[in-house]
Amino acid sequence: MQRRWDIFCTVVDNFGDIGVCWRLAKQLTQDRNQMVRLWVDDLRCFSCIAPDVNPEIQQQNVQAVEICHWQKTFPDVEPADVVIEAFACELPDVYIAAMVRKDKRPVWINLEYLSAEPWVAQYHRLPSPHPRFPLTKTFFFPGFVPGTGGLLREKNLLAQREVFDFAAEQAFLDQKGLCERRSGEIRIALFCYDTAPVEDLIGVLSESSSPVLLIVPQGRVADRIVAILSHVASPNGSLIKHKQLTVQIVPFMAQNDFDRLLWSCDINFVRGEDSFVRAQWASNPFIWNIYPQAEGVHWKKLEAFLDFYTVDMPPEMASVVREMWFCWNGADEINKDVWMNFLGLRESLMQHNKKWVKQLLEQDDLVSGLVQFVENQL
Repeated sequence: MQRRWDIFCTVVDNFGDIGVCWRLAKQLTQDRNQMVRLWVDDLRCFSCIAPDVNPEIQQQNVQAVEICHWQKTFPDVEPADVVIEAFACELPDVYIAAMVRKDKRPVWINLEYLSAEPWVAQYHRLPSPHPRFPLTKTFFFPGFVPGTGGLLREKNLLAQREVFDFAAEQAFLDQKGLCERRSGEIRIALFCYDTAPVEDLIGVLSESSSPVLLIVPQGRVADRIVAILSHVASPNGSLIKHKQLTVQIVPFMAQNDFDRLLWSCDINFVRGEDSFVRAQWASNPFIWNIYPQAEGVHWKKLEAFLDFYTVDMPPEMASVVREMWFCWNGADEINKDVWMNFLGLRESLMQHNKKWVKQLLEQDDLVSGLVQFVENQL
């Protein structure tokens, strides 16, 4: 049944929260024929990953989603049948009051952050009555195992990945102005936080025995790389070359193009939540830069995922993956041995990741789980 959905999103770390919400909104409309209104507080950041979004327009329709600028003074609007508060962003008071006035109260969902920690399945779909109003919010946790909310996955995503062959890759690279692959080249996508040890990585890649193309989106990390290499190399347009390393700085891509970039690269450095999940669907070797949290809370999340992800790996392989991931997140220095050990696992990791994807497919995707939950409530 077609329902009206309101999704609320505050842009916290530039792209992570809105990346998830934008994929969620598109999948609800395109795969499930739902009516979606997406409230976003920062349209300029949003437009970096959704080029069709005009940051100067307060209300617009893009890819069948109604996009509204969420401002401090919130309009008096009719709440939708389903209200998603993404990542505890806190609904406007005037909107909550309007929810209370409705004869049939909306299904109110707090979409939580993704985690592989064991407690997630216990807390998934737990109700939380409002302390003052006759409203109940339900916590919905994405996750990697049955009993959680699952992961975002469009119904045709893996079929598109399957047919993305050499010709399709070349067409994509040409369209995006990316360098042609050199003989023996290692192609790497780099999307990380400012806290990642980029200097170590640049040093190791420059001394590689094979040519390396490092593709980096515009922004602070790209600026750091330019500064790191400024004393040994001069930019030539979007390219910087030093020894075996070529860095290509590219504009931010629409999400469908970013997926294809991950499919085209031999190794993907990803961050946060959205690109982390997309790297898993890509099946190529990946390294996760987790969002740093106070008091080191993020280390527990990193370890929980690694425990799950590496459980079926041979011990030596699991040890190499753990070392690379922990070094990339600042636990130790990335040196040539750490990198070469990880690089030597490329083929093994591709095979492992294909099995990993099959394992993830044993649970429903996030949107299917949300729609089924809503229909059971209404």
